[in-house]
Parts: sequence; structure tokens; C-alpha cells
Amino acid sequence: MLNYIWAFMILIGVVYGAFTGKMAEVTNAALDSAGDAVSLCITMIGVMALWVGLMEIAQKSGLIAKLTKGIQPFISFLFPGIPKGHPAREYIAANLIANVLGLGWACTPAGLKAMEELAKLEAERGTPGYVSADGKRVASNEMCTFLILNISSLQLIPVNMIAYRSQYGSVNPAGIIAPAIVATFVSTAVAVVYCKMKDGNRRV
Repeated sequence: MLNYIWAFMILIGVVYGAFTGKMAEVTNAALDSAGDAVSLCITMIGVMALWVGLMEIAQKSGLIAKLTKGIQPFISFLFPGIPKGHPAREYIAANLIANVLGLGWACTPAGLKAMEELAKLEAERGTPGYVSADGKRVASNEMCTFLILNISSLQLIPVNMIAYRSQYGSVNPAGIIAPAIVATFVSTAVAVVYCKMKDGNRRV
């Protein structure tokens, strides 16, 4: 669907440029945007390499393991149905830690592995609600909670936004940190309350 929307917007722009006699401007804008896209990609690759490298160092030094252990009570609060010691808990913790540090690239593999482990857990349980009437798999309660929490994404260091602002000439790229912390804290708090309310309704 998004491909059709973007194609439609591009077509409208080209047609409008042709009818208004501004095809030269349209062409120049397309070329300039292509150059900006390449430049932005190079910048983001550098940022990604830096932070993913720091994440790897933190993992090797045992920092991630300590942080993972430290947030286990929070994991138990949000996911009471996941047994202690289950691999899903470790992947969920790693994903949340990476998100808090603003490392979106580093959290994706852990998130995928967490979903895989949650799917295995539901299959092992043989949960009736895990399979719909037509035989298709549906997301479990834990999967939905994890997804909502992941999307709300509390961030202490919004690395992506800082990189974007720096690339496009912001005077103070790090000025986004305080508003980002407040916004993501509120979104995460709302996500937690919503998930616990839905979880309570489901258990009634």
C-alpha cells in the first residue's frame, strides 16, 4: 500500500511540474534529494557503527548482563506468564536496554529472537487462543505486550534524531534529548498501563 501511495505522490508531483512549466525544478530537486540521501546514509552508517560497537563492548564487559539482571523484576511485572529462566526474558531485556540507549539497529535482532521464543512458548503451552478458528496463528498476550512496549520505546539518548539533526545543520543537535526523554517516558507509561489493563481484562 505504501508503495502505491509514494508512486501516486511522485506522479502527481511530476504532472504538476509539467503543467506549471517547472520540470527543471522538479528534476533538480530529485537530483539534490538523491545526493542528500546518499550523504545521510553515509552519516548513519558511521553512527550505527559507533553505537553498535559500543553495544558490543558493553556486552563483552558484562554490563549488558548486569543491566539485564537488574530489569528482571520489571520483566516479571510486565510478563508474568513467561517462566523465569526462559530465553525470551533475556532477549526482551536486551531489546529494551538497546531501545533505552537509542540503539534501534542493535535492538532489532533481539526483538526478533524474543518473538521467536514467545511463539515457541505458546506452542509448547498449546494455548487455545494462540490459534484462531480458521487454523491461523495469532499473537499471544505476551507478544502484543512486547510489541506495544517496543513501539513506545523509552529512550535516554535518541541517537537517530541527533544524527539527523546534525546532518541537516542543526545548531544544537543534542537539544532533542530532554523533549525525547519526556515524550518517550509518557508513551512508555501509557503503554505499560494499557497492557496491564488489557491483561487484567483477559484474565477476568
